[in-house]
This record gives sequence, C-alpha cells and structure tokens, in this order.
Amino acid sequence: MSGPFEERSGVVPCSTPWGCWYQTLEEVFIEVQVPPGTRAKDIQCSLQSRHLALAVRGQEVLKGKLFDCTIADEGTWTLEDRKLIRIVLMKTNRDAGNCWTSLLENEYAADPWVQDQMQRKLTLERFQRENPGFDFSGAEISGNYSKGGPDFSKLEK
Repeated sequence: MSGPFEERSGVVPCSTPWGCWYQTLEEVFIEVQVPPGTRAKDIQCSLQSRHLALAVRGQEVLKGKLFDCTIADEGTWTLEDRKLIRIVLMKTNRDAGNCWTSLLENEYAADPWVQDQMQRKLTLERFQRENPGFDFSGAEISGNYSKGGPDFSKLEK
C-alpha cells in the first residue's frame, strides 16, 4: 500500500458552478477553475477558521461561512498551471462522523447521492486508519455507515 488513501481510492467530488470540492477525514479540498493566464497577484484569498473569501481579478468567486471549523493557520491556496486555484482546509473535527454536507453554510451542498458516497468514503478511510495492515481503497460498504459507521472500540480484543 503506497500513497494516501484518497490517491488509491479516488475522491468523491461535489460539482459547483466554479469547480468542485471534496473531503477526507482531515481535509477539505476546493478546486476553482479560473481564466487561463491568471496570475497569483490577481487572486485575493482569505482563509479563516469559519470563513472563506476568494476573489479573482476583483470578481468575488466564493464568500461565506464554512460548514464547520477549520484550523486557519494550516489552510493554504495554490495557483496551478495559471488556471486552477486549489484551496486546502484542515478540519478541526477529524472523525468519520464529521462529513461536511456542504462547503458553506446553506451553499454548495452535495446532493443526497454525493453525500452518501462521501460518507461511505470517510467511513472506509476510518477503517483504513484503524486497520493499517489492510487495504480498504477498493472496498464496498453497506449497512450502517452514517456518522462514521459502527463503533468497534468497545469490543473486547
């Protein structure tokens, strides 16, 4: 098993008018398509614990209160190939039960199918962490996986 879980198992993106967002147990990724040739000096990005603001060439792209808390000092943004802004936010609550259902409060919500797929993925990622000798990247899951799936921590070993 090499590479992070999301590289082996893929991501579950939520499409938006400006690009997409997706998540892992620890992070939220935001990918914003911008006009080709965009330069870093054209971008204004503010990352706070519960707020996000992004403008490109003076045009507001994203602004609002995040779905949940993040660690502001660990948030980053990069401009890739002068046409894609990638924002990475570190979640404060990093358990499988913390599946964001939208990027911002009341905005950019994942549809029910995408939410279901996101929750499945986070649950499998949790299983992978709890059982590092196994590879769950291609596994399927059914049954009770909402809120991170069943809690096996109370079982006797």
